[in-house]
Amino acid sequence: MTPSMWAVEGIFVSEPYILVLYYSRHGSTRQLAKLIARGVESAGMTARLRTVPAISTVCEATAATIPDHGDLYCTLDDLSQCAGLALGSPTRFGNMAAPLKYFLDGTAALWLNGALCDKPAAVFTSTSSLHGGQESTLLTMMLPLLHHGMVVLGLPYREAALHHTQSGGSPYGASHWAGNDSQRPITADEQALCLALGKRLVQFARK
Repeated sequence: MTPSMWAVEGIFVSEPYILVLYYSRHGSTRQLAKLIARGVESAGMTARLRTVPAISTVCEATAATIPDHGDLYCTLDDLSQCAGLALGSPTRFGNMAAPLKYFLDGTAALWLNGALCDKPAAVFTSTSSLHGGQESTLLTMMLPLLHHGMVVLGLPYREAALHHTQSGGSPYGASHWAGNDSQRPITADEQALCLALGKRLVQFARK
């Protein structure tokens, strides 16, 4: 029996997990993903970190099934079997990055059978400029999740960091201001909000 399996009346079933699915070009979004995963696991549930391959401008180009480094690529099974989802992307002109959108565009089969209905979901993003589309990116990332029937969670203002953050963080989800060179460190407020978002996903997944 693997650590991700447990028995119910003699039948092995998957241990509940929160899927933290992201695309990251320069590493900032991946850092947020890892913090959200830490929040998930601190609340007592397994976090499964997954990413998606980059999109090539050459239609015939394909990526290896397993990346050379970093987290594994997400499969439809990873998505359909999760107890909850945290979806993350850098902002691209106020919207999610194309590789993540491409992956979501391929989830029609899950939509048809309602595989994600009623599961909790949350979104997170990283931007190079402070007013570079954090909130619009988070809001547009929610749209496919709503179409899937997921229950979209934000961050309530009982989180003290929302009241005094001077960089990332919003009621729509966790975020980070990475700077033009993507070298700005994640602030204490941004970190606190990532952890809180992970814990909130577990809270609703258990319900």
